[in-house]
Amino acid sequence: MSNIFCFGYGQVAQGFVNNLSKKNIKFNLSYTSRSIENKNNINSQKIFKLNENSYDSEIIQEIHNSDFILISIPPINGNDIVIKHFSEVFKKVKAKCIIYLSATSVYGNHKGKWVTEKSSTEPTSENGINRLEAEKKWIFISEKLSLPIQIFRLSGIYSNTNNILKRLEAGTARIINKDNHFFSRIHVDDIANILTKSMTHFQSGEIFNISDDRPASTEEVTEYAAGLINAKIPKKIDLEDLENGMLKNFYKDSKKVNNEKMKKFFNYNLKFPSYIEGLKHIRDNSF
Repeated sequence: MSNIFCFGYGQVAQGFVNNLSKKNIKFNLSYTSRSIENKNNINSQKIFKLNENSYDSEIIQEIHNSDFILISIPPINGNDIVIKHFSEVFKKVKAKCIIYLSATSVYGNHKGKWVTEKSSTEPTSENGINRLEAEKKWIFISEKLSLPIQIFRLSGIYSNTNNILKRLEAGTARIINKDNHFFSRIHVDDIANILTKSMTHFQSGEIFNISDDRPASTEEVTEYAAGLINAKIPKKIDLEDLENGMLKNFYKDSKKVNNEKMKKFFNYNLKFPSYIEGLKHIRDNSF
């Protein structure tokens, strides 16, 4: 039985754990949370407090005892808090696999061209800059301590609860008037499947793009989604009119993310090869 420790327990970590349960894989689970009202064990899951300024000291022993470690906490105020608090602790680990979840924002703007894991990383957003800096630190730690670390660069994540169909229904969907803007996405179920495969398919120091097969513009995806649920297509708005700074930065980058390395290494056929299959599934099962 594997001991699994998750730094952060958001939709990706939860999807991974649920996937293990569905496949009847036996495991013990521990994870961190920013705040815990009641630190008692819940359904045999151990929960530990971790934030930018403090952490539960029991986390140290959990790191030492874990077979698989998933790090899904993004940089906070420019700092990777796992490295900040525990870089020395990783000198003594027995884990066979450590996964750090990064993002394709590290590539920056490639003007609609394809990017692979060997493409230049020139992030334009604060998030992308911080992600790339965290990647470099994890790679350094991996080489210095001979740790089994892989980095997953995730494309835009969507799920049964976080998707364009929900935003159309809520009236918050937007189409930005910008030509030649492409971005890639990945359903959380596919991330969960690949994380599960990484428990047995592992090569330290490797970086993988985690993305589906079909990059597309926001306009293409939104219009398709609106047709699925007979929703009104939002009017286009100019990039300069966006008030959301993070969203405006997102639209500065345009790239198509290549996933061939991921599919070949993990011998993986995507559950949702594109937004078409993914959104149809969401509409028919969760909407």
